[in-house]
Amino acid sequence: MKRKLVGLVIFPEVEVLDFCGPYEVFTVARLDEARRREEPSPLRVLLVAEAAAAVTTAGGMRVIPDCLLAVCPPLDILVVPGGWGTRRQIANKILIDWIAERGRQVETLTSVCTGALLLAAAGLLNGRRATTHWRSLSWLRESFPAVIVEDNLHVVEDGHILTSAGISAGIDLALKVVGRSFGEAVARATARHMEYRFPEDNTRRV
Repeated sequence: MKRKLVGLVIFPEVEVLDFCGPYEVFTVARLDEARRREEPSPLRVLLVAEAAAAVTTAGGMRVIPDCLLAVCPPLDILVVPGGWGTRRQIANKILIDWIAERGRQVETLTSVCTGALLLAAAGLLNGRRATTHWRSLSWLRESFPAVIVEDNLHVVEDGHILTSAGISAGIDLALKVVGRSFGEAVARATARHMEYRFPEDNTRRV
């Protein structure tokens, strides 16, 4: 089976769990739990950044990207996280244009937290339902009136686009992506391996 390629965008002041949560889900997923140590995840993850230098996250962690925007291979799944850095990146034409182009090519497009603002800036959420961190719902609604903002859902699915609430919600979003790609049983087994409660209820948790 051909592994799906996931691109996780990182940028200065990205929120750590916004990308590390999905990274964990995607890399520990297995199609056969009995062969967990013998077989890799059906998903291969790349951390993608604009420049080759280490990216300093919102919490001060320094992360080395796997590849650059300019040379990123074709992706099956794109994850755009959020964090304080989105306030600067929303005006970064290089990144927004790249998200716009790649977002129209992938089979599954996702955002975590305020990453939804970057999808919206790229024109990918016009006429679609979406959500973001509870503190940024009004920012999304006022800045991008063409987006149908959902206040009360933890993860919003609109066709091939999934957006989530803030920070830890990215784990639930990634489990939904695993379930859509490989079935709910694989998603549940992934959550169990992580000792993470599988999300049965999709209502916002704050």
